[in-house]
Amino acid sequence: MDQAEDRALRAQLVEFLRGGSAHADLKSVVDEFPKELRGVKPKGSPYSAWQLLEHTRIALHDLYDFSTNSHYVQPDWPGDYWPKEDAPANSAAWDASVRALKKDVADFEKLIGDPKTNFHATIPWGSGQTILREVLLAGQHTSYHLGQLVLLRRELGAWKD
Repeated sequence: MDQAEDRALRAQLVEFLRGGSAHADLKSVVDEFPKELRGVKPKGSPYSAWQLLEHTRIALHDLYDFSTNSHYVQPDWPGDYWPKEDAPANSAAWDASVRALKKDVADFEKLIGDPKTNFHATIPWGSGQTILREVLLAGQHTSYHLGQLVLLRRELGAWKD
């Protein structure tokens, strides 16, 4: 792959991770989420917005940690990946979760943008995974749960198409 192709791939991966091309982006979905609805589970929904936000944050951080930390320890599934509470303790908890999620997206963007990052080399402490796989998984997983948050907001009457 020549340098121009490498730069194009990196730019497209960042765009994919940020979202917004063919679906809602992170900022549009979680910023200004109505406080009074953050812990509500619409009829038939197994999750509240808080649970989806926290799960997305926890999973994204775990993917980044796995990708970059040679001392990575995998959390227990599913208990360590889902919050037990339906609602955040307060607005500060919601805001902290949003900030942490955005930070991990930004950290992934830096990893992607670093020309030294070899997307195809296996992660030494993994079992065959590559950075490319982890980036794609991070983007796909985040997008999936942002879609669930959009649907939840629609069901709660808090989403404008």
